Amino acid sequence: MDESNQLFGKTDLHNGVRVVTETIPSVRSVSVGAWIEAGSRDEIDEDAGMCHFIEHMVFKGTKTRRMHQIAERMESVGGYLNAFTTKEYTCYYARALDEHLDRSIETVTDLILVPTFPSKELEKEKDVVIEEMRMYEDTPEDYAFDLLDKVLYDGQSMGRPIIGLESSVRSFNRDRLLDYVKSHYTPNRTIIAVVGNVRHDKVVRLVEKSMGQARRVSERNDRSPLTTGRSETIRVRKPIQQAHLILGTRSYSVHHPHRFALSVLNTILGGGMSSLLNQNIREKYGYCYNIYSFLNAHSDTGEFGVYMGTDASRIDRARKLLIRELNRLVQDQVSARKLKQAINQVKGSIMLGLESMGSRMMRIGRQELYYHRYYSLDEIIERVESVTTSEILTVAQDLLDPDRFSLVELIPDART
Repeated sequence: MDESNQLFGKTDLHNGVRVVTETIPSVRSVSVGAWIEAGSRDEIDEDAGMCHFIEHMVFKGTKTRRMHQIAERMESVGGYLNAFTTKEYTCYYARALDEHLDRSIETVTDLILVPTFPSKELEKEKDVVIEEMRMYEDTPEDYAFDLLDKVLYDGQSMGRPIIGLESSVRSFNRDRLLDYVKSHYTPNRTIIAVVGNVRHDKVVRLVEKSMGQARRVSERNDRSPLTTGRSETIRVRKPIQQAHLILGTRSYSVHHPHRFALSVLNTILGGGMSSLLNQNIREKYGYCYNIYSFLNAHSDTGEFGVYMGTDASRIDRARKLLIRELNRLVQDQVSARKLKQAINQVKGSIMLGLESMGSRMMRIGRQELYYHRYYSLDEIIERVESVTTSEILTVAQDLLDPDRFSLVELIPDART
């Protein structure tokens, strides 16, 4: 039996809240996360940005604490409290010394159970979020990726920025936020993940104390299936100094049997200084400073592609070089040496990440969210090591046809 399984625990509370833990006796810290299965793809058009806005607003006050008390709750004992929103979930998390486990759990669960959304703070936070939108729009790389999502998921909620739209955010009011929390922050959508020097039974008791009174909800709306994607080219001129280019396509979900092979392929193509893109475009030609491939996986889809920033005068040549590297992977098997190197790189990245309690908490939270089970490190490494050169070729031929890629280019405006 894998020894790590003995350190993992899972309990379903009577109301549907799932509690998962990983015990690491050798540390003196804990990482606590409250995962809500609601993200930007779950929003209707009128509510675009609602999940992200709620993530901001819960820190403005709850029925038990005012805004400054929430901020001081963890920091006063040397801890940390934060949150983030994705397309498919929202996570609120705290990190602290193990002696403050109860405080960490109580603080995080308080945020998701009884936020008050004070109207005065709500209006101020609209301005804050809109400034955040403008910050992303002024960051060419971020803006280019938002455009790619818009192309890949044309007209669907997955294609909208997580932060939402200025028009929708301006329309939010307290009642709509409270209604959204009531319908989405339900026990059957909630996972509490805790990692560190903890005992599973104690964590369960603390979560039961905090969340046991939350009413069980059986109703749940399934996500609508995504329509088929299509390739498209979009070019935008902006007052910037550098051209930004992304070639991207829809790819595999977190459940796809080739997901580990795609991770290895991503590493071979653009996952570091020794990758094909870095060696054959940056180092050989000096066309760019920043170049990489990327991979995102969701419950029923994913995105895969290549990003590069380059001088506007070189963008056509750079694009041709990118396509050449994609074609090479489609036409020829990678060498056994290159495959072994990439597998070791993926393994090292996974193992080094596990030195952080925060990373471990994110790992078991995502596993429960997507798989409803725990995958040990040994199981994951075994799957990575099982990837073959022929499987890499199969994935490359499936995904890397340039005709299926969408192209986003941000071009410096010559008038600036």
